[in-house]
Amino acid sequence: MMSNALPPECRAMVLFGATGDLAKRMLWPSLYALDRDGLLPAKFQLLGAATSVLSREAFIAKVKESIQTSANSKLYDDAFFATFAARIQYVTVDVKAVGGLDAIKHALIAGEGGVMFYLSTGPQLFGPICLALRDAGLVDKHSRITIEKPIGTDTDTAREVNDAIGAAFEERQVFRIDHYLGKEAVQNLLALRFANSIFEPLWNANAIEQVQITVAEAVGVEGRWPFYDATGALRDMVQSHMLQLLCLVAMEPPAGFTPSAVRNEKVKVLWSLRPITAANVATHTVRGQYAAGFSGGESAVGYVEEVGAKPFSDMESFVALKVEVDNWRWAGVPFYLRTGKRLQKRSSEIMIQFKPAPYNIFAGIGATLAPNALLIKLQPEEMITLTVMHKQPGMNDVTLAQVPLNLSVGDAFGETRRRIAYERMLLDVLKNNSALFVRRDEVEAAWQWIDGIIDGWQSTGQKVKPYPAGSWGPSAAIAMTERNGHSWHE
Repeated sequence: MMSNALPPECRAMVLFGATGDLAKRMLWPSLYALDRDGLLPAKFQLLGAATSVLSREAFIAKVKESIQTSANSKLYDDAFFATFAARIQYVTVDVKAVGGLDAIKHALIAGEGGVMFYLSTGPQLFGPICLALRDAGLVDKHSRITIEKPIGTDTDTAREVNDAIGAAFEERQVFRIDHYLGKEAVQNLLALRFANSIFEPLWNANAIEQVQITVAEAVGVEGRWPFYDATGALRDMVQSHMLQLLCLVAMEPPAGFTPSAVRNEKVKVLWSLRPITAANVATHTVRGQYAAGFSGGESAVGYVEEVGAKPFSDMESFVALKVEVDNWRWAGVPFYLRTGKRLQKRSSEIMIQFKPAPYNIFAGIGATLAPNALLIKLQPEEMITLTVMHKQPGMNDVTLAQVPLNLSVGDAFGETRRRIAYERMLLDVLKNNSALFVRRDEVEAAWQWIDGIIDGWQSTGQKVKPYPAGSWGPSAAIAMTERNGHSWHE
């Protein structure tokens, strides 16, 4: 008989890659903020692990600097940091050496509860670390493993990584992070859809004309050229962040807000994506690469002029897709996805455009109608805007204009601190809540769909199209939507 008892509280977190960039920018500031809010277990131990040889004092100084220079810098307090630092130890590890994790075994304080392992490392180390943890006897039924993207570079390598993880941990113990799912506005999308009766009856092909998802970055690759040129925008952004956003928009209502129920509905969306292959890749995709231009009022070099670049590359820094979801809810509704670097501005948003009113009773007096639209902005600010038609004030004939009804997170909850997405994700791991983490079958279903696009590009020889830095990408991306009578929201 299955027990309904909750798993014991985590007693410790071991952070591999504890001196790396992600740990510095996001993880240590998030852990500090959770501790300030009293959300970490009372005797929770933090163990940093990396290959660098550092004293505990030197490592604590790095953690202190990371908090003081982070988005949570206003929370810094000397007295409280001393309390937080008392939780922290540092060990040097070598995953590939015999006994290379012994320092972790010796440093962990014995007690009840599981250990949370966080892999903030290169993906090539995911499998070796998991197997080394198993072989060192550090994994038990209460352990949890948290893994960053990317998980593989295609379906086959994703399966290899997942197999290695699965050799040490059960699927229920694995938390694959997509930090976009920790953003307040993304989580609010579920509340918007499933806690309000006004939207769900209209959330289908009968009422919706098109959906657009944009994740635009104003920056270039910024010193990450070797990594990025081996990855590209499709693998880096679409396979993970953008497909997850698409799933949340398109999924059916889950039976409850439980990990299995939510993730079951998300994977059904991935299974319903119409394949993009050599037959339609030319009309449904656009690849781009930024050239020299102006970004943020300053001149910007092109992709192949960045530091560390090769003199030639055909890797995309921009991709636009027309995606179709083949099911009853969404048949005939195009989902346009667009992401890229060195675009006009930093912006992440979801735009749902509804179909126009079936008849314009104001046409006789010269008034025109525009379709309603729901805009969910994720960054840089979090806001929900519903655009409706409204009469302009005045004594003349009826003149109509689009008027936005805004729900600003800052205005509605002004006194509430804006949290780093990783705070939510870390807390969910501690609570053993995997609802907003990515399951193995989701990862592999997403890669299967992405592999079809890459194979289509290769078999048809589709090349990147240049676009000037500071623009909205290649003109071909505009043409892709206009062929269907649509335009990008900008």
